[in-house]
Amino acid sequence: MSDLKLRILQILGPAQQASFATLTGQGKPWVRYVFCQADEDLTVRFATFRDSRKVAQIRGNPEVHLTCGAGPGQPRYLQIQALAEFHTDPPELLRFWKDSLQCYFKGPDDPNYGVVVLRPYRIELCTPGSLTPEVWDKEGGP
Repeated sequence: MSDLKLRILQILGPAQQASFATLTGQGKPWVRYVFCQADEDLTVRFATFRDSRKVAQIRGNPEVHLTCGAGPGQPRYLQIQALAEFHTDPPELLRFWKDSLQCYFKGPDDPNYGVVVLRPYRIELCTPGSLTPEVWDKEGGP
């Protein structure tokens, strides 16, 4: 694993609040907060309601953007370009389920529960004081 990928995972790995942007049907950006978590392969997941506006926007255009990091004790942050997928298949729902989601959903079999999966193809690691971010690109990305 590259040094850059390790530093990205240090920021992206812990569960955290992030800003998630989609495009409306009219091509306008729409941003909201999500609580997400990443795997070692940099795949990011978060829970959402099946009938949410973000799900409709992802179905219309899977190109999304996530910004995370930059908090107390963490001055660096990430700008992530990704392709999003919405999942309702039981293995994916069970894989992401956490007890903390019970304030929104009855359980992993709740018909309103779904998981958004982001597959990054470009990640910029931004450091305060530097005008040039370090860039991770997935081979073969858009």
